[in-house]
Amino acid sequence: MVLEIFRKPKYVTVRPEGAREGEKRDIPEGLWVKCSRCNEILYNKELEKNFKVCHKCNFHFRLGARERIRITLDEGSFKEFDTDLTTINPLDWPNYPEKVALAQETTGLPEAAVTGSGTIEGYPVVIGVLDSHFIMGSMGSVVGEKITRAVERAMEKRLPLIIFATSGGARMQEGILSLMQMAKTSAALARFNQAGLLYISVFTDPTTGGVTASFASLGDIIIAEPGALIGFTGPRVIEQTIRQKLPDGFQRAEFMRQHGMVDMIVNRPQMKETLAQLLSLHS
Repeated sequence: MVLEIFRKPKYVTVRPEGAREGEKRDIPEGLWVKCSRCNEILYNKELEKNFKVCHKCNFHFRLGARERIRITLDEGSFKEFDTDLTTINPLDWPNYPEKVALAQETTGLPEAAVTGSGTIEGYPVVIGVLDSHFIMGSMGSVVGEKITRAVERAMEKRLPLIIFATSGGARMQEGILSLMQMAKTSAALARFNQAGLLYISVFTDPTTGGVTASFASLGDIIIAEPGALIGFTGPRVIEQTIRQKLPDGFQRAEFMRQHGMVDMIVNRPQMKETLAQLLSLHS
């Protein structure tokens, strides 16, 4: 077996900031990442320390569900729900099991939603987090079931509920069974609301489709991360349908805040503190 220290690292060639024209330098792959918005070259470790937010333009990189839980909940407090729920192929869609298996291998998750309980600055909560790296966080029957069960557990224990949403829409391979999850999650939240309990919904980039049209938009308090895409369908499809140019920033968090669809926009490094303040006011 070859020891890891003897492996030859992969290198990428970059031009350092301030370097002369034509001057380049080889660096090990994975040390640096380019910001998708401003093209700044960011040191990965520094980016991690800054909650994966670009220090130059405030671009919020997408997070996995486990990463989100780690930076949101108190250390060691998370207890996961329903780890045994896994997706089947109810409509016998070709290659669907292989696609799910690949997503499971890539993300280390059984499905696109992770739910559980924990504390935020000592305040107990039930939390749900969707992961866009798992088939774009699309809502199939298992995602809908996990969100519904999380709502029901929060109601049973009379705890606040926080859901971080990100999704590309319905899980098309499950057809009507996927679309039914919109009604199921919404009905559960209606009962939760009647019980007088607090639900905080957080939009992250992107949140679209049936998730936006159901549980993500039903929060008592709706928060968004800066620049998050929020809507039912994407702006390109809307422009092609209505044959009109959309306003600048249409469907972004700032536009939605300006038009009353979002209550507040919170930078990721301040998210935990903001949630703790809201929980303290409603405790």
